[in-house]
Amino acid sequence: MIEIDRVTKVFGSAADAFRALDTVSVTIRQNEFFTLLGPSGCGKTTLLRVIAGFVDPTEGSVTLEGQDLLRLAPYERPVNTVFQSYALFPHMTVAQNIGFGLEMQGKPGEEVRRTVGEMLDLVRMSELADRRTSEISGGQQQRVALARALAPRPRVLLLDEPLSALDFKLRKDMQLELKRLQSETGITFVFVTHDQEEALTMSDRIAVMNAGAIRQIGSPRDIYDHPAERFVADFIGDTNFLEAELLTVEGERAEVRLASGREIAARAAEGGAGQGPVTVAVRPEHADLAPEGEGLLPGRLGDVVYFGTDTHFHVDLDAGGRFVVRRQNQPDQAEARGRGDRVSVRFGPGVGQVLRD
Repeated sequence: MIEIDRVTKVFGSAADAFRALDTVSVTIRQNEFFTLLGPSGCGKTTLLRVIAGFVDPTEGSVTLEGQDLLRLAPYERPVNTVFQSYALFPHMTVAQNIGFGLEMQGKPGEEVRRTVGEMLDLVRMSELADRRTSEISGGQQQRVALARALAPRPRVLLLDEPLSALDFKLRKDMQLELKRLQSETGITFVFVTHDQEEALTMSDRIAVMNAGAIRQIGSPRDIYDHPAERFVADFIGDTNFLEAELLTVEGERAEVRLASGREIAARAAEGGAGQGPVTVAVRPEHADLAPEGEGLLPGRLGDVVYFGTDTHFHVDLDAGGRFVVRRQNQPDQAEARGRGDRVSVRFGPGVGQVLRD
């Protein structure tokens, strides 16, 4: 659907130059919910604005179904954008806001009314059609902004952190709502966020960005279970990092020696390094506590933090560093271990992921 080829964007010049995008290439598929995920300043919003036409790239090309987008003005591109600020007209009703863009395009009145009715049904707001947008909640305003952007039937909808202003519960509800809208309309969504949970919940594929470059692209499960490098593993979810010595690599299987002296099997990242020092990532929920002497990493239990759904056990390892084990809680479960107890961390073969730096 969208082909971004070696796009670079440099702001400023000479000593003041800042490279916001650094030779970015990515293909976004038709009818896909594609997310650009990364920390503030990584370039994700700049890339979105390049697609929209609000920023001209310094180098590179952007095509939509083979059409050169860079030759088109923003209003000529078959894309719409939903921003963090919904920019609704407070003096207009919900229906008038949704139909505004269609009226500006000169669509016949009957077509505008029919499309507005369809959009109201789509976002489940038909009963609020005559309510002014200044009189509805933040979540309802967000749905009006989505309906207004979807009404002209764009081929691509760009969303720049549209859920950031919502409270936690409403944001969770809207994550499911956005995925439903994308599925029902069949429109390609390109979503920008720094929230990893949003990305994992809604996306068909995720591009993790840092310092103006894409570090990894994959499905939510691929990104979470098979991070290609330390930055991705650290940014997506909670991760324990263990220093180790890489002994052998055969395909996707590696043998490593941990600082404790134990040798274990681990997964090798694509394009993994040869022998030598490496980092092994282990997710907290993929490990467990064992009695001292029965696990891989002996240590002493530090903080035990109760989160309601689960408990985090912080283990100060004898070999140095801290390892967090996450265990899901059960009803009326009593915890037998406490701070200062001698324990050991254990996890199965192939759980650890050997990472590139």
